[in-house]
Amino acid sequence: MTSTSLPPGLARFNELEESAASAALHEACASTAWAGRLLAARPYATADALYAASDAAMAALTARDLAEAMAGHPPIGRPKPGDPASAREQRGMAGASDELKAEMLELNLAYQERFGHVFLICATGRTGEQMRDAVKERIGNAPEQEREIVRTELGKINRIRLARLVEEEA
Repeated sequence: MTSTSLPPGLARFNELEESAASAALHEACASTAWAGRLLAARPYATADALYAASDAAMAALTARDLAEAMAGHPPIGRPKPGDPASAREQRGMAGASDELKAEMLELNLAYQERFGHVFLICATGRTGEQMRDAVKERIGNAPEQEREIVRTELGKINRIRLARLVEEEA
C-alpha cells in the first residue's frame, strides 16, 4: 500500500518527525507509555493497524500509566477551556440544566474522593443524563473493577481521537 492510498492524516502521521508525532499522540492521550508504543510501531499500513496498536498499548498500561492518562482529562461538565476536542466530546453536558450540572459536580467530587481520579467515560454521543446515570452506577464499583472500566473507556476515547487524526485533511 502506498502512502497515497492511506487516509491523508495517517500518511502525514507516518511521515512526521518523532517529536511532532509524539505531540500529536499526546493530544489524543496523556500516557507517555501509550504514545511510546504507538510511535515505536510506525509506520502504519492502515488505520485499523493504528487502532489495533492503540488497543494493545492500552491493555499494557500499568496503574501508574492509567493515572497519567486520566490526568489529561477534565471532569465531565467542565471541558478544558480553549480545547475544542474536550468541548466536542462533552457536548452532551453543554445544554444541561443548571440542576444537572450541579448534580454532576457533586457526583464528580464524590467519585474522585472514592477513586482518586476524575470520572472518565467516553462522553461522545452521550447526554448529560446518561453520563450522570453512569457515574451513579459506577461509584459503587470496587477499585479494581473501576480501573478496568476506565481502561476500556479511555481506549474508546483514544480510538475516536485517533480516527480524527487519521482522517484529518492537510
